[in-house]
Amino acid sequence: MNMTVLNQLASARGLKGSEANIRLAKELSVSKNLHAVKELVANLTNKDKNIQSDCIKTLYELGYLAPDMIADYYVEFMRLLKSRNNRLVWGGMIALVTVTELKHREIFDSLDRIMLTVGMGSVITIDNGVEILSLLNKHDCYFDTTDPLLAELLWKCPIKQLPMYMEKAQVAVNKRNKEIYLSIIAKRLPECESDSQVKRLEKCMKLLKAR
Repeated sequence: MNMTVLNQLASARGLKGSEANIRLAKELSVSKNLHAVKELVANLTNKDKNIQSDCIKTLYELGYLAPDMIADYYVEFMRLLKSRNNRLVWGGMIALVTVTELKHREIFDSLDRIMLTVGMGSVITIDNGVEILSLLNKHDCYFDTTDPLLAELLWKCPIKQLPMYMEKAQVAVNKRNKEIYLSIIAKRLPECESDSQVKRLEKCMKLLKAR
């Protein structure tokens, strides 16, 4: 990277879309340039909203590829949940999803903040809240807290979101709770608005019954 990683961002290069940011994330995952990562995190509060957006996009794309490179910045991502910029809110949630496996204790400790954000959030924010809960729910020490929260979201979500949420929740289901999730599917199936929704939920049900 020449001088500053910001020069590689889409907005700095006058490019539309996210291709440049995704490409940058791939380059960082290979080069292991932690200085560049630190600079991206520092510019999440840049006065230019385009730079903010490019930075969080690059960071969470890097999180998909090399979560260990951004995991130590979970506090900064958590702060984004209080932002007035919705792009940063859901971008922060995605970044948190990518590091939940590595920082599950810290993420769980901030669950109140996450759930408050989910309660006020956009569809993308809620999508990622479901995924965070599902990942946390794999751990027995969080189960009594996270399982009821996850089930509640699945009961209340719009039916068009339920297939995706149930797919995400598969990792969280075990012999103790599978009847709850089977019940959610069975009782909400009549709400389905398309054959594809029915097929996805029936597939989830089949997978759950096999556990």
